[in-house]
Amino acid sequence: MDDEKYMKKAISLAKRAAKLGEVPIGCVIVCGDEIVGTGYNKRKTKHTTLAHAELLAIDKASRKLGDWRLEGCTMYVTLEPCQMCSGAIVQSRLDRVVIGTMNPKAGCAGSILNILQMPEFNHQVEITYNVLKDECAELLTSFFSNLRVRLKAEKLGEV
Repeated sequence: MDDEKYMKKAISLAKRAAKLGEVPIGCVIVCGDEIVGTGYNKRKTKHTTLAHAELLAIDKASRKLGDWRLEGCTMYVTLEPCQMCSGAIVQSRLDRVVIGTMNPKAGCAGSILNILQMPEFNHQVEITYNVLKDECAELLTSFFSNLRVRLKAEKLGEV
């Protein structure tokens, strides 16, 4: 199945983010059968809140396709997009978003809000949920578990 194939690529990008100490979120944008944009979380690395995986992938895809409109494209992202990324997804006119795991604390594709499908906007996005959910969720669970252990050790002066 293509959804799993491209989500696996997004997961590999999320693992790159984790190696940098970034929250492990990866994103791939596909047009037809071609990957036109990729990104992974780089907020700490780039020192900006704007370096979310989705925004980086949208930027690359727009440059590659020579248009800000990404009609006909599908985004694969390991974690449900936040409000900023959801807004950018609607603005870029992506046709579809495939989400690995949901984000009940900050997700805006169905958890807190569903910005992607608000009828008040001039564009709505088709959503597919929970593709390789367990693998995507485990990346985040492991990352935050390890982070808590590391922060506790630092607080106790063990590191």
